[in-house]
Amino acid sequence: MERLTVSLADRSYDIIIGAGCLTGTGRLCREAGLGGKVAVVTNPTVGALYYEPVFVSLSAAGYDVLKVELPDGEEYKTPASIAVIYTELIRHGFDRGCFLLALGGGVIGDMTGFAAATFLRGIPFVQLPTTLLAQVDSSVGGKTGVNHELGKNLIGAFHQPRLVISDVETLTTLQPRDFVSGIAEVVKYGVILDPLFFSYLCEQRENLLKGVPDVVIHVIRRSCELKAQVVSQDEHESGVRAVLNYGHTLGHAVETLAGYHQYRHGEAVAIGMVQAAVISQAYGYADHGETVRIVNLIRSLGLPTDLPPFTVEEYAAVLLRDKKVREKGLTFVCNKGIGGFVFARVSDVSSLLTGSGHGGSNGGG
Repeated sequence: MERLTVSLADRSYDIIIGAGCLTGTGRLCREAGLGGKVAVVTNPTVGALYYEPVFVSLSAAGYDVLKVELPDGEEYKTPASIAVIYTELIRHGFDRGCFLLALGGGVIGDMTGFAAATFLRGIPFVQLPTTLLAQVDSSVGGKTGVNHELGKNLIGAFHQPRLVISDVETLTTLQPRDFVSGIAEVVKYGVILDPLFFSYLCEQRENLLKGVPDVVIHVIRRSCELKAQVVSQDEHESGVRAVLNYGHTLGHAVETLAGYHQYRHGEAVAIGMVQAAVISQAYGYADHGETVRIVNLIRSLGLPTDLPPFTVEEYAAVLLRDKKVREKGLTFVCNKGIGGFVFARVSDVSSLLTGSGHGGSNGGG
């Protein structure tokens, strides 16, 4: 079992990574200083597999456990689902001394975190991510929220978990498509932050796809290390943390236009990263060879690379509602070669789809 720390002063917390650590959930929550009742928020798919051992572990540690089950799928990541959580917490007398535990993937984690951030103006929560995407990305950093029919994650809050427990054994029950979807977020870290990690992913691609435990654990640990470094510098995305949106600007637009059900989140991000790599080359931040390496890795993992055929106007309308839009335009993350990044200020969002230039850049790495 490996332990990393996200350093955020009095909001610091540990990430536990290992095989079989799910059965130690109760003990780890006690060690993190959590008391009172606990509500385990999950969905039928994950609950059928993992709720019982988590319940047994929490009960053995002396917790009174409530199960809150939500429907499975990105299309249920809505304010209506949050209302279901609130109702159950109120009915069962939860107070500020209690906490929530998210047992599931990124959708469950985001909704549970948002419910925790807003119930009684904030109670603790724990992440127990059961997908690769959640273990390497969404469970770390405190971004919580729900979707709106007009845009993804437009309603949310920053609320750091008190603990993250990533049990790699839960990944063995994932559908191959969901496992591969999670790898997209892993690739992101290599492209913008760590050229050696990018090379490792190229070399270990087959072993990663096969789920070789040592490779998977290394990939999760390194991804969490890189994200923790960024989050520790910029908790609320007022600066450098925006680099973690690489591939997400167009990726979120794809998800929104496709109705949140056609593409997995990681698949949409993969499409967004391919477009970002092409745009980065067009802006002069990367050369053709670097773009080819990025696109080839994404394609070789079995991830999609082509933008779905919505119109430029449809994409532009969604991009203008993006959280990264400011008065002077959209902040777009470009890769600077492989292992670096640049923030480009895009005044005409349609240029991202037509390759017709941009409004300069600020920052970099």
